[in-house]
Amino acid sequence: MVRTEISLFLINAPGELGKLSALFADNGINIDAITIQDASAYVRELFKARGKSLKRIASAASYNSISKDSADYALIRILPADGTVNKAIDLLSGQEYVFDIMPVIALELENRPGELARIATQLGQEGVNINYVYGSVAPSGGKCLFVFCPSDIDHAARIFKGSGKS
Repeated sequence: MVRTEISLFLINAPGELGKLSALFADNGINIDAITIQDASAYVRELFKARGKSLKRIASAASYNSISKDSADYALIRILPADGTVNKAIDLLSGQEYVFDIMPVIALELENRPGELARIATQLGQEGVNINYVYGSVAPSGGKCLFVFCPSDIDHAARIFKGSGKS
């Protein structure tokens, strides 16, 4: 249930995702989940959020500069298969990728209407905000893997510990 996600900025150019995924494949690391977004979109949203809360940690000029620079990168979040996180970290370090690791909640959910609503509602009722979520799809009747980055990982883990969700 609590897993380690790797976030990294990847050059936004043809073939870069192929190189990264081949590196993982060549070293026997399966990717259980992945999400990719344009890094400049991430920076714009961060800038908007900081502006609304008045908690900017850099000037508007700095954010604009970062936004221009970030257009050349994609933000990738990867959930390596269980037991391969350390291998993935060592591999990325050896290849000079810039990355960070984050604990997340990974749950297998039934592929039916209302499952995401149930989990999101449960976290909300417990006062746990969801910073972001991404997931997989499966044929109807199958299981989906959803990755949640909650505001309080320990509290979220306690919520699902006895639920049988993995």
